[in-house]
Amino acid sequence: MISLEDCIALCGLTRDEVLALAEHEHIPDIAAAALGQYLLNQPTGCSAIHAMIVDALRWARERGDLRHAEELAATLKHFIGSHPGVDDQRLAH
Repeated sequence: MISLEDCIALCGLTRDEVLALAEHEHIPDIAAAALGQYLLNQPTGCSAIHAMIVDALRWARERGDLRHAEELAATLKHFIGSHPGVDDQRLAH
């Protein structure tokens, strides 16, 4: 049987990035890993993932969950550092 950890290891995102997608899309973690893998293979997928993490960060700040907002900010920073083309994708649209 394949585990969530296996799916995360195969999807190209970190566990925190997958959890941010799951939170944003209101889907199970394993479905978020599949979504992340799919998006990473699309021309503007990194931009879409970036936007989802930014949304989740904004929502955490709006509800006053500063600890979670800090976690998401670190996740966003790591994602941008790991996927340098994300800024180019955002500017193209």
